[in-house]
Amino acid sequence: MEKAGRMIWLILCLLCVSNSAHAEQHDRWYYEKNGDVVWEVKTKQKVVALTFDDGPDRLYTNQILDILKENNAKATFFVVGKRVKENPEVAQNIIINGNEIANHTFTHPNLNRINKSQLTKEIRDAEQTVLSTTGVRPSLFRPPLGHYNDEIISNVRENDYIVVMWSWHQDTYDWKNPGVKTIVNNVLSNICNGDIILFHDFGGDRSQTVQALEIIVPELKRKGYQFVTVSELLQEDAKFKFPLTEMN
Repeated sequence: MEKAGRMIWLILCLLCVSNSAHAEQHDRWYYEKNGDVVWEVKTKQKVVALTFDDGPDRLYTNQILDILKENNAKATFFVVGKRVKENPEVAQNIIINGNEIANHTFTHPNLNRINKSQLTKEIRDAEQTVLSTTGVRPSLFRPPLGHYNDEIISNVRENDYIVVMWSWHQDTYDWKNPGVKTIVNNVLSNICNGDIILFHDFGGDRSQTVQALEIIVPELKRKGYQFVTVSELLQEDAKFKFPLTEMN
């Protein structure tokens, strides 16, 4: 009985080691050096990339698009395929107004809880939905909840995407509704050339995000910043090659 218990314990230990190795995660600098993941881009140019996750949303995404258009600014929208299917006109407006659309999976799952084939399906279903709706095949991918490891990144790369995160000092936490002033101060007090700034256009009441953008965008513009898409920002760094494959 004691011997059997030890055998079970040994098997469990081996499984834990195997799972740990299977989902190994290097530090940020390893992924950046290899050009697999981007958090921000070093550049002398006064350019920044505004990004919006989890939409499109019929109300808030359209309000954000209006603000961008009024200020001659562009942004990158990391869309959820299911919501593109529900709001095709909004997804089309993203492209019509000169912005970039990127892949944020089809259903927004926790990637730590799904396997490789499920992740591939999430990526491809979202890709096909975006392509059939807008005529554009995305080349950038952002993992839901910011979860990543070697396996996830390898899978994303196999599907011909670059993983895009955000500048650590430019997470606005707008999804928590911290107050318009807090969102504005977070962005303006930390702004640097090449920043990738994280906002959300879906997930509850995003009116604080909209109100903050009405202040942030004109103020950064006044300070001489230009608003570019993430793909345009990545052109400042030779590690990233676009397009990754021939677009359809």
